[in-house]
Amino acid sequence: MLYYLFNYLYEHYHLSGARLFTYISFRVALAMILSLVVSMIYGKKVIDFLQRKQIGETIRELGLQGENQKKGTPTMGGLIIHAAILIPTLLFARLDNVYVVLLIITTVWLGLIGFTDDYIKVFKKDKKGLAGTFKVIGQVGLGIIVGATLYFNKYVVTKEEVPAATVANYAAADISKISDDRGGVHYMHKVKDLTTTIPFLKTHEIDYTLILTSINEEWSKYAWLIFIPIVVFIITAVSNGANLTDGIDGLATGTSAIIGATLLVFAYVSGNIIFADYLNIMYIPNVGELSIFIAAFIGACIGFLWWNAYPAQVFMGDTGSLALGGIIATLAIAVRKELLIPVMCGIFLVENLSVMMQVSYFKYTKRKFGEGRRIFLMSPLHHHYQKLGMHESKIVSRFWIVGIILAVLSIVTLKIR
Repeated sequence: MLYYLFNYLYEHYHLSGARLFTYISFRVALAMILSLVVSMIYGKKVIDFLQRKQIGETIRELGLQGENQKKGTPTMGGLIIHAAILIPTLLFARLDNVYVVLLIITTVWLGLIGFTDDYIKVFKKDKKGLAGTFKVIGQVGLGIIVGATLYFNKYVVTKEEVPAATVANYAAADISKISDDRGGVHYMHKVKDLTTTIPFLKTHEIDYTLILTSINEEWSKYAWLIFIPIVVFIITAVSNGANLTDGIDGLATGTSAIIGATLLVFAYVSGNIIFADYLNIMYIPNVGELSIFIAAFIGACIGFLWWNAYPAQVFMGDTGSLALGGIIATLAIAVRKELLIPVMCGIFLVENLSVMMQVSYFKYTKRKFGEGRRIFLMSPLHHHYQKLGMHESKIVSRFWIVGIILAVLSIVTLKIR
C-alpha cells in the first residue's frame, strides 16, 4: 500500500525521498525490520492472550526427556508468524504483482487449514485434530491454484536477451527495451514456457513440456497435465515435511529462516537483469518483488524464534508449520528452483523420509516375522536423537548447521554447474 502512496508522491510532487520506495532493496530492509518488530512485540501480546485463554499444548506420552515440562505451553502461535509476514507484505510490496498475490493466498490458505487442525485439538480435545484426508485435500487444492496460476497467467514469463540486430525478427509485443543501472540497453524477448533450473549441470535448464513433446510434438498444449500435478506433489511434500520437523523447540522455525534466506538470494538475482546476465541464469520479470515477501518471512521466523527457542514460551502449531512448508514450496517453484528442494530443504526431506522408512519397515517386518521392527528408536529423526539422550537444544543447533551447509551448497549452484 505504501509503495503506491510514495510512488504517487514521487511522480506528481517530485519528492526525492519518496523515490526510495521504488527500490526493492530498501523495501526489503523495511519489511524485515517491521516483521521482526511485529513478531517480537505483537508476539508477546499473543502469547499472553493464549495463556489467559488456556490455549495450551496437549502432550502425547512418547517417553521423551522433558516432554512433561512442555505441557500447557501456549500453542497456535503460528498466528504471530502470519501477522509478521502479511503486515509488511501488504504495506511494502506491490499488490498488483502475481507472485506476491499468490504467496499471500498460500499463507492464508494453509494458515486456515492449520488453524482448523489446532482448533480441533485444543477446543474439541481431539488429539488427532483435522483428519489427514482434509489436510491433503486442502494442500492439493492449493497446489492446483498455484500450478494453474503459474501455467496460465500471462504475467508469469521469462525473458531472453536478443542481439539488437535481430530485434526486427520478433513481434513488437514480445520485445521490451530495458536499461540497466550501468547505462546499458537490453532487448528482451518474452517467453511463456515451463523452463526450470537443473542444479549442478552445465545444461542447467529444462522445459517440462519436453516430457510430452518427446512423445508427440502436438501434445505441448497439454503440458499443464504434467506441471500442475508436480506442483501439487511439491507443495504437499514440503508442507508435510515442515509439519513433521516442528517437533522440538526452534527446529522448524530456524530451519525455515535459513531456507528463506536462500530463496531471497534466488528471487533477487533472478529478478534483476544485471545479476541474471552475469550469472547466466533465467531472468524472470516481476519475481524480484517476492524479495519483500521473503524478507518478511525471514523476519517473522527469526522474531518468532525469540519466543520459540528452548525452552519455548509458545509453539506455532499446525497454524504455522503447514504454512511455512507451503510458502517455501511455492517460492521455490516461482523462482524456478524446485529441483533444488531436496538440497535446499534437506532437513525437511530427511524428516519425511525417516517417518516413511520407519512405517514401511515396521509394516514389512510385522508381515514377514509377525513382529514389527524399527530402523530408528523413534521417528521423525529428531526424536531418534532425543531417545539417544542428546539434549534438544544441541539437536536443533546441529540441524541448523546442516541446514546452513545445504543453503550454501544451494546458492553455489548459481555458478557451479
